[in-house]
Amino acid sequence: MLKKFNLSSRLTFILKCLLISYLLTTGLLLLLALMLYRFGLSEKVVSVCIIGIYILVTFLAGFLAGKREGSRKFLWGLLLGGLYFLILIILSLVMNQGMGDVSGNFFTVLVLCCCSGMLGGMVS
Repeated sequence: MLKKFNLSSRLTFILKCLLISYLLTTGLLLLLALMLYRFGLSEKVVSVCIIGIYILVTFLAGFLAGKREGSRKFLWGLLLGGLYFLILIILSLVMNQGMGDVSGNFFTVLVLCCCSGMLGGMVS
């Protein structure tokens, strides 16, 4: 069934999905920090876990958006993955006050966030 929503309700839903995504990211990163402290994980393992968190969270956001919209699900997932990445980059630039740390994995994380959001939308 095709659902039609006005612009304000769609925008509100997108913001809610992004808020849920970032709250989940915060919780998972705190859990990862606890595991790092408790078990002394290597840098490689931590990097893989961080990328896994990005993929999981954007997949979930895309899934939720696709479930709600009903049509063009992959585009809604792609949109949420892209917005998640955009906010991630903005926060990283503000915290690091420069592009030095961001530029190394910029395109990799962009592709992972967008593709996993799109996949979540397609699966829903």
